[in-house]
Amino acid sequence: MPFVVKAFYDDHMLTVTKETAKQAFAKAVEWHVAERFSGVSINDGIKGYTIAEFASVMALMEIANTIHPAEVGPKGKK
Repeated sequence: MPFVVKAFYDDHMLTVTKETAKQAFAKAVEWHVAERFSGVSINDGIKGYTIAEFASVMALMEIANTIHPAEVGPKGKK
């Protein structure tokens, strides 16, 4: 599932599409910290998240897949 990272620089919106959550998170952090862009967000196609929200959601999903893989569905089974 592609992830879209959005940010603003001098009233211009920048966007980039990344294939994985890890890549999207890395780009969002780079834009926010190194480039000092404002309004950085990550969209998963359903909802938009701030960097902190995205990190929390991904961590909770990882914990859920570790603790209850059978209850998560086919993606949780390995």
